[in-house]
Amino acid sequence: MATFTPEELERDILEDLIEEINELYEASEQTLMELEITPEDNELQRALFRSVHTIKGDLGLVGFTPMILMLQHMEDLLDMLRKGQINYTSNMSDLVLIAMDRVKTFVNDCMLKGKAEYHQEANDKVVETIKLITPENASKHDELLNTATSFLDPSKKNESTAKNSEKTAKPIPKAGIPKNLTPEQMVDVLFFRELMKPIEKRIGYKEGRADRIAKLAFFINGLAGNPIDEAQLAVACYVHDFGMSFLPLEVIRSSTPLSELQKNLLRSHVYKSARLLENLSQWDVARKIVMEHHEYGDGTGYPLGLNSEKICDGAKLLSILDKYDGLTNQGDTSNMPSISKKEAVIKLNREYKGKLSGKWLRLFNQAITSILQAQ
Repeated sequence: MATFTPEELERDILEDLIEEINELYEASEQTLMELEITPEDNELQRALFRSVHTIKGDLGLVGFTPMILMLQHMEDLLDMLRKGQINYTSNMSDLVLIAMDRVKTFVNDCMLKGKAEYHQEANDKVVETIKLITPENASKHDELLNTATSFLDPSKKNESTAKNSEKTAKPIPKAGIPKNLTPEQMVDVLFFRELMKPIEKRIGYKEGRADRIAKLAFFINGLAGNPIDEAQLAVACYVHDFGMSFLPLEVIRSSTPLSELQKNLLRSHVYKSARLLENLSQWDVARKIVMEHHEYGDGTGYPLGLNSEKICDGAKLLSILDKYDGLTNQGDTSNMPSISKKEAVIKLNREYKGKLSGKWLRLFNQAITSILQAQ
């Protein structure tokens, strides 16, 4: 580890620097999410280049030299991207985000501690690896990007390799029922699945909504390494809207804005859905997912106004898929037309920034991208 001690700077200069870097990081994260869906969008490519270029320039102005060389070569990489000389890949996204995260940590440490430790050897290896990427060796780009990323975060090496193999190794599941259930679990999952069929019809959903959500949930959970128990996830996908069946049709099928009273009534469906599972202790995790799937990372969701740290992964994933299916599969009773998969993903990434989980959105983007490519 090397240690960098910056020259004495006015605190307001450092605060402005950190604020701009944080803003550029968030903007870049948003840009990268959208590039997962529209990787050839040149405006997005240019926006990403500008963000990295600006951060590099800011560090130069205040003499924070240790990170500049790495950012310079990152900028060179993105310059080739915006000029159409190389193609965007998910591994490029990983490298840019992790590099910018290291820069954020470096600047924060300089401000809060008066010095910052950094891995000079790792930074040098990243630079040397990026230098190897040229327009002529496209077949090696993913491998090189993966290698560069692993120098900054060794845990990403196997993760990126697995992610690349997933593109061909794991198709989207054909059923919303997970494998390897116990006989007791199978009875419950099948019961909940059948229970929701007439409920979906009453609500006005396009037939098969819970199945669609469950299959996509398993696919994305698999891309993440299956951190969410599949049986619990399946039950949550099937019963999360159970409580909607007990609401007046004029509320659940309203074509006009709801009153505050009606909104509160609609929001009560999460309690009603969760109560279906409250006496079934084997489905406690599913019940938690159901209770939290309308919570938002910024604390503006319902019913409890939880922030990101308190929302379970299953709920974060289900929240995305619940909205996605609503956009792409409007039922016959809806006065809103369905939109394409690509339009829906872009809408979710743009309109729910800070509300939906960035981690699960990136995996969701990756999943839909692979599905669209397969089609």
